[in-house]
Amino acid sequence: MHQAFLGSERVRKINLGGSSSTHSQQQILDAVRQQREQRQDQRRRQESARKLQAWWRGRSEAKRYRNLLRNTFDTTTGPIVDWTRLLVLGWGGSADDHERLGRWSRTILQAAPDSLNAPFQTSQRDSWFLLLRRVAMLLLTVAGAHPLSIHAVPHLQVISYILSPQQVSVLDLTDHVLRKGLYHHLSKGITNTPLESKTSPSLPLLTKLTAAPFEIIAPTSLSFSNLIHDFCSQIMSIPILPNRLPLDVLRAFSSQVPIAHLDKLRIQELTDSLTDDSKLHLMANLLVFVPPRLPKLGNAVVGAYLELMTYLINSLPAGTFDPAHKANMSARSGGNIGPDDSDGEETPFTTSTEATRWPDDPMSAWDSRTRNRLQIIPSPSHIGILVELTSKDGRSRQKLFPFLLTTFMAWPSKKDTIAHCARSAKGGSSIIKEVWRNWVRSSKLGRKADPGSDWMNMIDPNLAPWWPPFLFLVEIYSQDLLTMGDDEFFATSVGSTAPRNPLTLDELTGFSKQLLNIAFPLYWNEDQDIIKDGFVPGMKITWRTVRDMLTNCLKLLHERDSRRKFTPDDHWLMTSNIDIQSFVEAAVYEEAKLDDNISGVISKRQLAYISPRLGVLNNIPFCIPFPVRVKIFRHFVLNDMSNLGLNEPLGRPRHKCVVRRHQVARDGYDGLYSLGRELKGRIQITFLDQWGNEEMGIDGGGVFKEFLTSLSKEVFDTDHGLWLATSRQELYPNPHTYAREAHQLNWYRFIGRILGKALYDGILVDVAFASFFLAKWLGRQSYLDDLASLDPELYKGLIYLKHYEGNVEDLALNFTVNDNDLGVTTTKTLLPNGKNIPVTNENRLQYITLVSHYRLNAQIKQQCAAFFEGLSDIIRPNWLRMFNQQELQILISGTEDPINVDDLERNTIYGGVFDASHDTIRMFWSVIRSLDQKQRCALLRFVTSCARPPLLGFKELYPKFSIRDAGSDESRLPTSSTCVNLLKLPVYKSPAVLKQKLLQAIHSGAGFDLS
Repeated sequence: MHQAFLGSERVRKINLGGSSSTHSQQQILDAVRQQREQRQDQRRRQESARKLQAWWRGRSEAKRYRNLLRNTFDTTTGPIVDWTRLLVLGWGGSADDHERLGRWSRTILQAAPDSLNAPFQTSQRDSWFLLLRRVAMLLLTVAGAHPLSIHAVPHLQVISYILSPQQVSVLDLTDHVLRKGLYHHLSKGITNTPLESKTSPSLPLLTKLTAAPFEIIAPTSLSFSNLIHDFCSQIMSIPILPNRLPLDVLRAFSSQVPIAHLDKLRIQELTDSLTDDSKLHLMANLLVFVPPRLPKLGNAVVGAYLELMTYLINSLPAGTFDPAHKANMSARSGGNIGPDDSDGEETPFTTSTEATRWPDDPMSAWDSRTRNRLQIIPSPSHIGILVELTSKDGRSRQKLFPFLLTTFMAWPSKKDTIAHCARSAKGGSSIIKEVWRNWVRSSKLGRKADPGSDWMNMIDPNLAPWWPPFLFLVEIYSQDLLTMGDDEFFATSVGSTAPRNPLTLDELTGFSKQLLNIAFPLYWNEDQDIIKDGFVPGMKITWRTVRDMLTNCLKLLHERDSRRKFTPDDHWLMTSNIDIQSFVEAAVYEEAKLDDNISGVISKRQLAYISPRLGVLNNIPFCIPFPVRVKIFRHFVLNDMSNLGLNEPLGRPRHKCVVRRHQVARDGYDGLYSLGRELKGRIQITFLDQWGNEEMGIDGGGVFKEFLTSLSKEVFDTDHGLWLATSRQELYPNPHTYAREAHQLNWYRFIGRILGKALYDGILVDVAFASFFLAKWLGRQSYLDDLASLDPELYKGLIYLKHYEGNVEDLALNFTVNDNDLGVTTTKTLLPNGKNIPVTNENRLQYITLVSHYRLNAQIKQQCAAFFEGLSDIIRPNWLRMFNQQELQILISGTEDPINVDDLERNTIYGGVFDASHDTIRMFWSVIRSLDQKQRCALLRFVTSCARPPLLGFKELYPKFSIRDAGSDESRLPTSSTCVNLLKLPVYKSPAVLKQKLLQAIHSGAGFDLS
């Protein structure tokens, strides 16, 4: 197109939007916002300045006006209402104001007391009432903060006039000062007075004022409950209150303490409102003022006192009152040598604050006077008066049970003394029988045998009143059993003069069934979190604590029943509630799962939490039949063998050991001690005869059984110094220092492993152990009833002491015991400073318990620990806890039952020319039936190396008992291969020859050369 029309290519560009700008839209918005914020900030500053100036002008004006009022007050003593108004409105809290308040108080005191009442007769009545309320609080505040001030006494005297019954509107005035903190200020006044200033003239006035409201407010009024609540929380919780008051003031105050109105207290609300320190001081002060007046108080007040002390103790952390108990138990735990010390018979109690722990010794931080007063709670005099006072009133008696139960928990080391005092006090001699017959026997607790329905019954809130007496009976009777010999336990004849059991055997049968019906659901419950953290209805006790208490009592009762049967057959079994086959399978499975997921030793409590079935087996195993538990035990062993690759009975031996016949123990120790846990594997034993030649025979297990038999005879020989025997020829470790030397402890460790190997392989060992020693295998303590077998004379002496009717202090005993060690007598203390602690009527049970514990547990602590260490290398402790002592003895050495020939014949297999119908075989069984038990046992040992039959019958013998022919030469003796339980019997034609040759063979005593 023509250029004239298009113009130049360099066209000038014109911005029609105005002048150009380099600012973005966002920058413009930010600038506008900033300007707006600056204007707002300026307005705020101006507004704040105006407010500050107004406040300052107000303050200045107020100060000016207050100074004007003060000057007016200083220059006049005009009408009391106006003059008091000047004081109140001009009050600023300065030193000069304190002087003015002091002048006012002295002026009022100089005038007649009625001067405070006069304005109520004028038109200024309402104004005066308000002024009097204000000035009363000023006087209280100042006197409480400065009780040693020269003005404190006049202030307190004026308050006494204001709160006197003669004062007009005193009820309203009293109500006002109570709501505004009367007791708070009085408490400050008392605590702000140093102990060395206890003669201060303000103290009598302060203490008198604490009682003033009780003369004005009627006990029937609604506010009286608040009044006594404030009095207890503010005044009675003052630390060492009795020691802050002069004797005459203390005497007057003691008579004014409103003890007779304790039943008006809202106990739980009071307990919840206090700090732990305040609770302790409240208890300590109550223990000074209340017990001396208890006999004159009504049943309702005694019940309220019991309830209050129970709530206070329960609300404090575990170990508050008896912090040394755990340490003492550790020092005394010589007998509890298992890894399960925390689950021993002395179960630590827990309350709602069981997760909370004080420092190691919280009482060390308290004043010694407070510590001593708190020890009044479990004292014989205190327990005795409470038992006596409640003996004739059922309602207060019911409150005694939770109190005593709580006291047991708070002072575990004094349980025996508390129990003895409760039983020996007036009105307490039959307390066990009373609780059983009046409360426990008729309760609905433990009446159902089904775990599910019984659990629902247990958590029913309507049954809350029945739990305290039930649990109290469990605890006090368990404590009673610790110092009750078997002769006393079973002595229930009415005409007998000997000490006897407070409950009959029939009653114990019913009681033990109740216990079992409650304990079993607590283990069987699948939701163990409820058991661990849930509480018994109406109590501050966890279900886990209850379970421990019941388990302890059940074990003690079952132990007596095991020694001398008093319950019906199958009394302890709960098999009607469970499927046994499923139970066995589940228990074996759960044990295997534990192997996979948990390493180390598991306590009984942990097992109960993880697995209900294993919890039952480890805590109340007697619920399951003994044969079933033996079967489970063998399953556990087989699983362990499988995990270790040891489940081939005739596989290649892992270890070899050469043993001389005349040095079985020494060579066995030298060859096998170092193996430790490896002893579980197959061991090949080679015997050398007296000439050093190897004895013939292939070790298929029988040679090792022979080795164990010979080793047992040697190491358990009491002449060798490691073991001693009771009067019943039952073995226990030698308590002398010789047996505690390092080398001897290694022997105990080795013997433990060897015995564990026998249990592991199912080999019976012919040795009998003392019951108190077997108890240590199970992690249990032994008590007085076991002492009869160890030291009959000491047992008789302790029983005599227990029932001594005179003053025990006349016997001149103290808390020491003499120890004769290889002719050297040494004195051991049973308690710190025991030589200076006399044995009294009140603490004799503690002495009996400690002496029994020392003899049965502490003396053999190290020996048992070494033995159990070796045993645990082979057998897990939780496997053994499925049995009691008597059952454990059967597991070790077999049953004492006669050999059942019919059972043996049914489970025998034949080889060679023999079968069940062969003439020689028929003669053989005829001859066996003609033998006595001793001869039958000799035959069994000859063939199997063990003289006792298998626990569950000959069907469990592996390999099976076998008989095969050994030729037709009747001049030969029968021979055996114990490794395969084989009897090689010549084909005899005559019964007489067969019997004569058989007896000659089984009594020959030869070794494996014979076969």
